[in-house]
Amino acid sequence: MVTGATGFVGRHVVGVLLERGYDVVAVARDESRAKQFDWFARVRFVSCDLHEDCRALLDVSNDVDALIHLAWPGLPNYQAAFHLTENLPADLLFLKEVVNIGIPHIIVAGTCLEYGMQNGMLTEEMETKPSTPYGISKDVLRKSLEYLQQEKNFKFQWVRLFYMYGEGQNKNSLLSQLDSAINSKEKSFNMSAGTQIRDYLPIEKVAENFLFVLENSNISGVINCCSGIPITISELVENKIKEKKVQLLLNKGYYKIPEYEPLDFWGQSSKLFKG
Repeated sequence: MVTGATGFVGRHVVGVLLERGYDVVAVARDESRAKQFDWFARVRFVSCDLHEDCRALLDVSNDVDALIHLAWPGLPNYQAAFHLTENLPADLLFLKEVVNIGIPHIIVAGTCLEYGMQNGMLTEEMETKPSTPYGISKDVLRKSLEYLQQEKNFKFQWVRLFYMYGEGQNKNSLLSQLDSAINSKEKSFNMSAGTQIRDYLPIEKVAENFLFVLENSNISGVINCCSGIPITISELVENKIKEKKVQLLLNKGYYKIPEYEPLDFWGQSSKLFKG
């Protein structure tokens, strides 16, 4: 079962699972949107808003061997209080019910924002220090499931996502805006100073990592889903421009660097790289 199946990550995870031969229950709120994907006819689709009423989903969960939980509304608005007041309690309720009905293997998407304002290489063993409502909510959700694991017997893996790019990404994301500027043959592109260091993966690799985690249930706990390769935003943008073989003037410093993120950070994933 994959929740958030029509989202940026979910649509690719569903495709990878089907390619590997899995039977997939795909869950999303909007069936008409799900029908736009070429995998729709090959899944058992359930239209369900988990935060409104998850009972319809629980009714079809009897034969589910594993849950990949990706649904989380309201992104990329990381600073909004609804992550704490609405998303977190709804997710806790849903996942508790999933455990109670006996789904034995649960994989949940986390976020690098759980680390908060810590700079440098971020490891899976590091203490989390989230500073945004979104990061705090995900951190509390993970810790709650770890406590629940002490009472209930289930496999639990927390796939902590860093930055991603590719088909289906938010139109307001950096690389989506860059693609739009290139396709529109703009002469310049507005961006931040570009000096900040980040960690990016193509969405196809992210989906493959979820498959790897699913098939290696001996790997437990936090799993950083990252490249492990630090890159400046300037380098990322300039590489894309070179790849497209276009001329584009970069208007650096037009946007401020987000204050809710440290200047320089990237991931380290011993579990994925050693797997």
